[in-house]
Amino acid sequence: MNYFIEGLQGSGKSTLVQKLSEKKNGYVTVREGDYSPVELAWCAYVDCNTYENIINKYSEISDLIKEKTYSENDMKIICYTQIMTDVPGFHKDLEQYEIYNGRREFDEFKSIILSRYSAWNSNNMIFECSLFQNTIEDMILYRCASDEEIINLYREIRDVLSDKEFKILYLKADDLKGNLDVIRKERSDENGNELWFPLMMNYFNESPYAKSKGVSGEEELINHFKHRQELELKICNELFADKVVILESKKYGDNYD
Repeated sequence: MNYFIEGLQGSGKSTLVQKLSEKKNGYVTVREGDYSPVELAWCAYVDCNTYENIINKYSEISDLIKEKTYSENDMKIICYTQIMTDVPGFHKDLEQYEIYNGRREFDEFKSIILSRYSAWNSNNMIFECSLFQNTIEDMILYRCASDEEIINLYREIRDVLSDKEFKILYLKADDLKGNLDVIRKERSDENGNELWFPLMMNYFNESPYAKSKGVSGEEELINHFKHRQELELKICNELFADKVVILESKKYGDNYD
């Protein structure tokens, strides 16, 4: 069995991942930014020529880059956010090679996602937000896709996952603003300066979706999260009904798997 832990930002995914990993001896836990066989969040996805150019450009940290690089067929996956370096511009430079936020044409984007889900053949794994969050944020905010277009993509994802053994543990949040307030405080420095929320707010405000709708600000971000959760629950109930367990965010006790 494998587990996908899903839900909005601030719903408690990291806590559930930790609980499940402690309960499931022998399971491999994959968090955001780790190398994953199914997801590419916070990773650069490049061909071999581009990889060599990166190694040459950042020769002073080439050993660190190689240590955090994984090969898949003729592609390289660099977990660049795990590379601790003060080299100016390194992380911003590598960010351009991610697949999300509209950085790839849709056909290529879809092909990468489907081919990696299809090739995945390991078991006893726990994945943090590796099925919905980054793909759906890309589709809504950067491709301005309709719900039906997103559901159609997930029909294809469901089909390529049809031979895999997995459960989706979805954390449903009722108090979206309250959850957001909690995560804002949690992701602040020792002086109370918010670290995560300004980045999240900028990510939303500068997205093609927000600009096309002429919206911005915290209230509109919460509206977006509400829509995203409704869509994700619809996908769960319509396409993965035999795979999903819906849990009340932060109130599920010990019965969650």
